[in-house]
Amino acid sequence: MSGDVAVLGAGMHPWGKWGRGFVTYGRIAARAALADAGIDWPEVRSVVGAQTVRGGYPGYVAGATFARALGWQGARVASVYAACASGAQAVDTARAQILAGLADVVLVVGADAAPKGFFAPAGGERPDDPDWLRFRVLGATNPAYFGLYARRRMALYGDTPDDFALVKVKNAAAGALNEYARYRTPVTAEEVAASAMVADPLRLLDICATSDGAAALVLCSMEFARRRGVRDPVRIRAVSTVTPTFPRTVLDLPDIGTDSAVAVDPSPESFRASIARTAYEEAGIGPEDLSLAEVYDLSTALELEWYEDIGLCGPGEGAKLLRSGATAPGGRIPVNASGGLASFGEAVPAQAIAQVCELARQLRGRAGQRQVPGARVGITANQGLFGHGSAVVAVR
Repeated sequence: MSGDVAVLGAGMHPWGKWGRGFVTYGRIAARAALADAGIDWPEVRSVVGAQTVRGGYPGYVAGATFARALGWQGARVASVYAACASGAQAVDTARAQILAGLADVVLVVGADAAPKGFFAPAGGERPDDPDWLRFRVLGATNPAYFGLYARRRMALYGDTPDDFALVKVKNAAAGALNEYARYRTPVTAEEVAASAMVADPLRLLDICATSDGAAALVLCSMEFARRRGVRDPVRIRAVSTVTPTFPRTVLDLPDIGTDSAVAVDPSPESFRASIARTAYEEAGIGPEDLSLAEVYDLSTALELEWYEDIGLCGPGEGAKLLRSGATAPGGRIPVNASGGLASFGEAVPAQAIAQVCELARQLRGRAGQRQVPGARVGITANQGLFGHGSAVVAVR
């Protein structure tokens, strides 16, 4: 049996700070995806919602929340949470339902109304919660970790703040062309260097914001797509949601210490690299087959990490690849043609879905001025708290 499922529709609500609730954003994105797919809401047989922890009880039962917002019609529902990988795990759940024959049309929705500033832990005393501990024991916000990762690259590979700034310049140029992006103004390296220091060596413009936003996909079986006359749809060919291996010898969010490697040798492969490799293996492709990639640029330095982790270059070669122009629009392998988190900010449950929306538009040839010519294969990649991560391969 083919492991492909078709992407029949993609829809988004623009990212920003709009002052409304996540349900409103999700409903708008869902309706846009349904319109793009050319199907009516009653035809959807399942709704998979990517949960938000900032929306009260409705956020925890996101699948049912969005089904109710669109109007109860008997569809099955599921809700998933996997930190930054929530959206991709929602896609994975929908894909599994389709391949299992449980539903031939599934709506996937993720939406968030984010706080101003950095994400903070939920209230209460939870000494067994690593996320609570890192705030209580270290006082370490997400940007503090991003700064540590950037310092590590500088120490190991000789990367510089100028290299990091070029990532922002590249992504801001792409985001300026994306109607769904929050920040749509080109940025110069000088402007990055002049922005406020947040977590040395990272400045304000090196770090993604928190945003409101929503994204949705209509996925269906290949047979359903054929019945609708869609002969060559964008297809999801692989979804990777693997976990790390012990020991983890590089500090990772939200941990406050690394694992001991006294008794067990560390894996020769990083967690992020294993996420991408697993997706490549399932899809039967390699990084050399990619037309484009959407990666999780929580900071400019982390985008360079992803170049290496998804196999675009060797360890420590990310900055060199960036400076060659290979990852820019018109380059050999454009990365974050959407503008990335640098242009959107992070709406956690929506972000991994938005990455797939971008692949769908690019592979359909509908990305406008951001279009990657001849795009046929794309990958998304992200990593979240507590050993979550994901990669999605889409082809046409």
